[in-house]
Amino acid sequence: MGNPLIRGFVACGLLAAFAASAPAAETDALLKTIKSVKREGVGAADAGKAWAELVKQGPDALPAILAAYEGADATAANYLRTAAEAIAQRGLNASQTLPAEKLEAFVKDRKNPGKGRRLAYELLVSVDAKAPARLLPGMLDDSNGELRRDAVAVSLKDAQALTDKPAATDAYRKLLNTARDKDQVDLIAKKLKELGVEVDLAAQYGFIQKWALAAPFDSTEGKGYARLYPPEVAVDLDAIYPGKKEEKVRWKAQTTTDPYGLVDLNKVIGKVKGAAAYAYAEIESPEERPVEMRAGCINALKIFLNGKQVFAREEYHHGIDVDQHVGRGTLKKGRNEILVKICQNEQTEPWAQEWRFQLRICDALGGAVPMTVVEPKVKGETPEGKVRK
Repeated sequence: MGNPLIRGFVACGLLAAFAASAPAAETDALLKTIKSVKREGVGAADAGKAWAELVKQGPDALPAILAAYEGADATAANYLRTAAEAIAQRGLNASQTLPAEKLEAFVKDRKNPGKGRRLAYELLVSVDAKAPARLLPGMLDDSNGELRRDAVAVSLKDAQALTDKPAATDAYRKLLNTARDKDQVDLIAKKLKELGVEVDLAAQYGFIQKWALAAPFDSTEGKGYARLYPPEVAVDLDAIYPGKKEEKVRWKAQTTTDPYGLVDLNKVIGKVKGAAAYAYAEIESPEERPVEMRAGCINALKIFLNGKQVFAREEYHHGIDVDQHVGRGTLKKGRNEILVKICQNEQTEPWAQEWRFQLRICDALGGAVPMTVVEPKVKGETPEGKVRK
């Protein structure tokens, strides 16, 4: 709990001895001032004073501080965290007892803000070493990603200790349905494979593996990124487009077998520089639901869901990671159209030659959502993607 912001307030002499419990109205007013601070520093002076007064209220103010995470932006959240940490630190130094029962009740109530619940858990653990063993078994399906991760980590250790093959297999299968972080999912899949169970990682993550691709369109000097080529207006899988250097561009079906849905456009389209490519997919959703469209791409990228742009970033060759880009939208019940635009620039360095992307559809925690990817019906091609003569 050695936060620099806390040390700064201490240096200014703002941490006085704890006062008696303040009226709820006073606490609420202080929290309102803190939540009004802007990232640009507007309101910082008032927020600093409110912070100091809030800390003086001592442990009794912790539940209100944790609840104030609701609707707080990143700047305000930092003030809230440091206030809670300062209260806990000074309370422990003064041999004061933190309200463990209230903290635990706050953690258990999933209606409370996720970041507040996580902080409440950390504060609780600092005074109750038995809390993890008591709480984590019930958090395998938690709506807070950090709490769920901790719960999965404990259960993973338990599964690894099992010597009975059927019991271990069952334990790992259950964990596969609850884990959301890539390192944990991959480890569980590895353990299941060792036990003779193959895991479809692409399906587990929600990666799209079946696409229709159209390229190359001209993006000399980067102009193709902003240019509205026909696929962005309407996708017609039977169409023939004028492409880069007057090349005729047709849609071609492409299925990737990569477990993380990676599509290497250099292999599929060819090594073309200063070019734009489009990838199109159709999925069927059993219901309307909000989703995240998480992509990994080392090139400039745009993502469209049902004709609406949900993500855009014009950046080249700064690395590629699963889930590095996140767009948010809503799947309709039934058929949905996904269009991805991937632009390659004209850099000649060896490290600037990659042209690839991956995309998955999941919920806010990273769990794959129910969906069916439809095989793209591209005119004049066999199911293997070869052009019929």
